[in-house]
Amino acid sequence: MKLFDPHIHMTSRTTDDYQAMAAAGILAVVEPAFWLGQPRTHVGSFEDYFLSLVGWERFRARQFGIRHFCTIALNPKEANNPDLAAGVLELMPRYLEKDGVVAVGEIGFDDMTPAEEKCFADQVELARVHELPVLVHTPHRDKKRGTERTIALIRELRFPEEQVLIDHNNEETLPLVLDTGCWAGHSIYPATKMDEERMATLVQKYGSERIIINSAADWGVSDPLKVPKTVEVMRARGIAEDVIETIAWHNPAAFFAQSGRLDLGAGGGSRPSVDQRNLWEGNSVLRGQEPVID
Repeated sequence: MKLFDPHIHMTSRTTDDYQAMAAAGILAVVEPAFWLGQPRTHVGSFEDYFLSLVGWERFRARQFGIRHFCTIALNPKEANNPDLAAGVLELMPRYLEKDGVVAVGEIGFDDMTPAEEKCFADQVELARVHELPVLVHTPHRDKKRGTERTIALIRELRFPEEQVLIDHNNEETLPLVLDTGCWAGHSIYPATKMDEERMATLVQKYGSERIIINSAADWGVSDPLKVPKTVEVMRARGIAEDVIETIAWHNPAAFFAQSGRLDLGAGGGSRPSVDQRNLWEGNSVLRGQEPVID
């Protein structure tokens, strides 16, 4: 079965992770722009980060047979830095036009501040102008209220709900999202957010329509193989293969295809050719090993 991890921060991961993901069946990933764990102090650091998402990271993924796409945004946490926010919003349009950028995101709420709400609204308007869908982060604290405000704001802005993916859902918020036209993402984590067994229970209850799973793996305690591991748990629970394939491949592909930039290869989903002799600005992913070529 072809697998898609539509929310993973590969900047934080190693080439070993790419190898393991490819071996587990992952053909494509979306890497949302996010907070790096330490507050950034200059707009220029965002520019270098955005450049790495559309350049080096895309190259690195392909070297291991994975198609890499990304989303571009000012994240909710750093939206609270007024000296930074204005400059990043001004910078974003040039990157929203790049190949491989398939949404604006992740935007949303962290502490539910007025600054976060303003940046949310500003970035939804950028998505409208650039004809891109939107990926929304829901807060770790007070998630239900954050989800409710997200839905209300999307409607106030009159942005098409079918072009919105609301992520990091749980048992409390999933029904709220499914009552809209938005898509519902679920981040499968080792200890928090959502786990494989709980996710399988939700699928048994709600089905597969507009439901998406991801690993959201980053620099913290997380696991880049949570999508294939969740697939195995769903199989063990007797969930039909077509339902699993819809959740693990067809739904994320359909959502991000709305960007018009999701090239998944021949037949709507194939691995890119691998030639590890290739370089990126003179740099290789290899450290003296024999290059893989197929």
